[in-house]
Amino acid sequence: MEQQTKTSGRPLGAALKPRQLTMMGLGSAIGAGLFIGSGAGIQAAGPAVLISYLVAGTLIILVMWALGEMAAANPDSGAFSVYTAKAYGPVAGATVGWLWWLQLVVVIAAEALGAAGLLATIFPVLPVWLMAFVFIVLLTAVNLTSVKNFGEFEFWFALLKVAAIVGFLLVGAALLFGWLPGVQSPGLSNFTGAGFAPSGFAGIATALFVVAFAFGGTEIVSVAAAETAEPAHSVKKAVRTVLWRILVFYIASIFIIAAVVPVGSAGLKSPFAAVLDAAGMPGAATAITLVAVAALLSALNANLYGASRMAFSLAERGDAPRLLASVSKARVPVIAVLASVAFGVVTVGLELAFPDQVLPVLLNIVGSTCLLVWTSALLAQLALRLRADREGTELPLRMPGFPGLTVFGLVILAAIFTVGFIGEDSRPQLLSTFALVALLAVANWLHQRRKAPVFVDASEDDKQPALVD
Repeated sequence: MEQQTKTSGRPLGAALKPRQLTMMGLGSAIGAGLFIGSGAGIQAAGPAVLISYLVAGTLIILVMWALGEMAAANPDSGAFSVYTAKAYGPVAGATVGWLWWLQLVVVIAAEALGAAGLLATIFPVLPVWLMAFVFIVLLTAVNLTSVKNFGEFEFWFALLKVAAIVGFLLVGAALLFGWLPGVQSPGLSNFTGAGFAPSGFAGIATALFVVAFAFGGTEIVSVAAAETAEPAHSVKKAVRTVLWRILVFYIASIFIIAAVVPVGSAGLKSPFAAVLDAAGMPGAATAITLVAVAALLSALNANLYGASRMAFSLAERGDAPRLLASVSKARVPVIAVLASVAFGVVTVGLELAFPDQVLPVLLNIVGSTCLLVWTSALLAQLALRLRADREGTELPLRMPGFPGLTVFGLVILAAIFTVGFIGEDSRPQLLSTFALVALLAVANWLHQRRKAPVFVDASEDDKQPALVD
């Protein structure tokens, strides 16, 4: 895993700052899945959902360490797709890259519609379709200007989410300790007796499959590393400072929610608002809704960035139309950005024309993509680290506890997949995603076979360079 930065005819920019990469890593894991969707995990497992979050959080720490090690050694806009290709061949790498791209462009549509729908509950001034279109246009403009503008935009988005979490934790702690005047502390009665795990191990396992997806998006840090001025330094700082904060924010938030909101309560539909209401905070529902809108728009912005960079990388490797590798004077892959957002715009249009018929199907197909991406990252790191150690290669960042912790991460993923295949609701989603992977793998295999290899005559070595992997 030699140190190198992707450079082609015109390289991408390198204007992202370490603080932006760090906040991006922190903010990417704090989304609507935490602010709105965390109640589903508590409903499934009760307060014992904390165990599910600990397991899922441990998995993300291991995946981030693995990605950080590879990104520090070889910063590339294709990230885990490139690393998988280096470890297991171009077909595997292209399959992972296209799978991730498809996930992001589908999710872009879902996030635009979701943010517009939430905002419409507070300010029903504009129709949902128009607000969704405005969000997409504005964030496309942000992505088309320069990576510096994107990084600054994401920095403040992430800072808003972090500030909201910190404020929530302070209010929640004051509520539990009985420090709020006129408000009685709910205590820890929800954690005692059978109430801690009302559905037993089955509930914890079911919640594990649900909560794992809340951490989706953290892998974008490895993509953004290629556009930082000092990739090795920035990645090391991001990995070392972000991981424990993500875990603390999640575990502390879920602990407070589980302590305040009982299983079966209607408040679990918007758990953060339920806690703030219990603390006597006026306007709690509106505040959390606005934060959730910001979280969705932040995710849309980041996903558009990630999709465009993956498309750019695939094009550079000859696994996507070459036009997608064209770069503007601002060092932005403009065509890749527009191609990625176009899919989202079309999906939004189809969803509005045929409500609940298009988007749910697409989301079901790509729903488990992040699990496969994390699996590919750990498998690639396992192979590349063994290769680097065998060859005596120095690495800027080394994942601790190798290979045991890498294998442990793969075991956790195997457990999540097992739980998913057992569950009647999750099994179709996994089967759909695996079918998509199979189709992409076949298509990429056929594409690789059609690639015309360049044979260099030994006597012409001084006239044209040989191809290298």
